[in-house]
Amino acid sequence: MRITPRLELEQRISRLQTLLVEQGIDAAVLLQNADLFYFTGSIQQGICYVPAAGDPLYLVRKDFGRARMESGIKHIVPLTSMRDVAGQLKEHGIDLPQRIGMELDVLPVTLFNRWHKVLGGGETCDVSPLIRTVKAIKSDYEIAIMKDCSLLMDKIYQRAKEVIQVGKTDLEVSAELEFLARKEGHQGITRFRGFNSELFYGHAFSGADGAVPAYLDAPLGGLGLNPSIGQGASYKKIAANEPIIVDFVAAFDGYMVDMTRTFVVGKLPEKLAKAYNDMRLVQQKLAEVARPGVAWGEVYQQCYDLAVSLGYKDNFMGNAGAQVSFIGHGIGVEIDEYPFIARGFNDQVLEEKMCFAFEPKAVFAGEGAVGIENTFWVEADGLRRLTYSDEHLVEL
Repeated sequence: MRITPRLELEQRISRLQTLLVEQGIDAAVLLQNADLFYFTGSIQQGICYVPAAGDPLYLVRKDFGRARMESGIKHIVPLTSMRDVAGQLKEHGIDLPQRIGMELDVLPVTLFNRWHKVLGGGETCDVSPLIRTVKAIKSDYEIAIMKDCSLLMDKIYQRAKEVIQVGKTDLEVSAELEFLARKEGHQGITRFRGFNSELFYGHAFSGADGAVPAYLDAPLGGLGLNPSIGQGASYKKIAANEPIIVDFVAAFDGYMVDMTRTFVVGKLPEKLAKAYNDMRLVQQKLAEVARPGVAWGEVYQQCYDLAVSLGYKDNFMGNAGAQVSFIGHGIGVEIDEYPFIARGFNDQVLEEKMCFAFEPKAVFAGEGAVGIENTFWVEADGLRRLTYSDEHLVEL
């Protein structure tokens, strides 16, 4: 079990406090699990109260013992009742805030109302953009964990070459890969920030199922097993000479990387084989463009324009009518972190140590999907690749 070092937590909190001061926010109250893990190193019921200056306070209802064992936060206090919060803050020399930041993008309204009242009912603002800004810049410690995730991802890729066979269902292949991943330490949970965004270990589709759209904000959805899931592998059997997509997330010690590879048993039709190679060209364009200081939207536009010039206006990042307006997304503790390599993000720029997954994909209704995805981090002179598995089309 990897415990987040105290110095790592202190640096994260310091960066958040700098942003709180800049925005005139007295304190941030963190309740969401991913944020609690990032800033405290533990996920327990309660709140992490981060004042604009001074030490944070981790108020824990359940389980206090685990919080003490897992978290490097200096002040961890048992919380028996929400009514006690004001008093506990006062005991630690903290006044109730006049302007408080809360995770308004994810916090349920009922829970927000309860905590807003407990904390004095002052002015409230959304602190989530500041949290996401802090999370976007990865430390060497975080990148090291993501490199471990990439080791796990390559094992999944190698196993896929062994288990993909004509006659097997997509579900059987997915289950084999999930079994291997779990045995190798996959944490089982992949976290999104977006409302109603859900994912298990990832997706495995073959043939036309790879082009079935779904509610998920992603270029590929899949039929899934039933309408209550509405995405992912189905009972479809793999056939020869059709594209097989394995789009998995490796989640290990709290962090994730995202990778897609395309397989075929036999040979792909010429159109699909060309499309796969063209998606690799879009990824090459990313490597040419992505540098610190370049706007997220500019990276998107140049890569999108290349895809269109190659003939994929109606097939790039989804079927016509179901296309998404991004090609890449930040990743770390959550799958949908900053930066977004997406349309319209022209005021935000890439910075060193940002990490993101980039996933150019071509989708053809009734035929399937092809594409590639890798996770990168940004350095001064360009990108470094975290996921390292061979990128060639895998012909089995």
